[in-house]
Amino acid sequence: MYRGSYVFPKIERVVYGRPAADVIVEDATATQARRVFIVAAAALATSTEVVARIEHALGERHAATWTAISAHTPREDVVAATRAARDAGADLLVSIGGGSVTDAAKVINTCLANGVDDVTQMDRLRKAPGAAMTGERRDISPPALRLLAVPTTLAAAEFTTYAGVTNAQTRLKEVFTHPLQVPRVIVLDPEATVSTPEALWLSTGIRALDHAVEDICSIDAQPYSQGTALQAIRLLARALPATRRDPSDLGARLDAQVASWLSTVGSQAGVNKGASHAIGHALGGTGGVPHGITSCILMPHVMRFNQPVVEDRHRAISEAMGEPGVEAWRLVDRLIAALGLPRTLREVGLETPEQLQAVAEAAMHDPWIRTNPRPIGSAAEVRALLDEAL
Repeated sequence: MYRGSYVFPKIERVVYGRPAADVIVEDATATQARRVFIVAAAALATSTEVVARIEHALGERHAATWTAISAHTPREDVVAATRAARDAGADLLVSIGGGSVTDAAKVINTCLANGVDDVTQMDRLRKAPGAAMTGERRDISPPALRLLAVPTTLAAAEFTTYAGVTNAQTRLKEVFTHPLQVPRVIVLDPEATVSTPEALWLSTGIRALDHAVEDICSIDAQPYSQGTALQAIRLLARALPATRRDPSDLGARLDAQVASWLSTVGSQAGVNKGASHAIGHALGGTGGVPHGITSCILMPHVMRFNQPVVEDRHRAISEAMGEPGVEAWRLVDRLIAALGLPRTLREVGLETPEQLQAVAEAAMHDPWIRTNPRPIGSAAEVRALLDEAL
């Protein structure tokens, strides 16, 4: 029996199927923004016209574009971008890119509101262990600027209130969250994704699938988010192979983007994820593996581990993927293989006992290891899952 309540995020609009430049200019005009600061992926700015089109459309409203955000969003990059936004007099933020860029823009907004000027000052902004992902933070000033997000991958960071930032000193991915960190407007423009490298596009699509699967199987699953998660799985199961066959298929790309959106409905309300996400964070922050790839490698193994306690939910996942008689973890593994994505730790250069032990120990610091449907109480249990994924 379900118990609880669903709290809607502070997102005002999700605009889909329209050119991003048009939506951004409309919003800047409506809100009388004069100093639009863009945080963009470097490859988009240097190798495509996506960022240039938006800069041109903004004209004199364009204050500056910052492209120095590395994978996994290091603290140092966030602080440098915060200084640049402050110096530019930013009154509107726009993120263009994947999850690392989007997370950076969310935390930049919080850093601006709290006068952050060096990495140590970020300590007081991070989420306390055990605190809710979506809880109000009365101990910090809320983000004050309006943020618009144009995602170019399927990682779906733009739909959540929290962001992952890597601490170079500890090599851990830390969570920074506030209800007002979530972008106010999200623009799903499939044309802006055409230049996204195939492996990045498809692997972040598997990341979206991981969001949906762990939402359905969560210890605090909600009826609304379980429904949207099942629709996300239906869309992803057909859209990802379609975009691999024909990268110019904008209809399939938009289906995948909509699925990415639907996969985060539970995350928006604080539905906890499980071990695939928790260990994935450790693989990212400690092992340097892109988040989409972590889901490709870990999700089938975690699903098989959890299956005894969530069999009924796995049956619903199998039905959504079109093969109700097949175990869900096998269908997920088959999809990942059909997309030509990595499925083992060796493929990403992680195989030594020291590397695996470091990841296992780091995973035990992640809050979602404690909310896995089948309890995990030690680094040894995490290590066993990693060994399976070798």
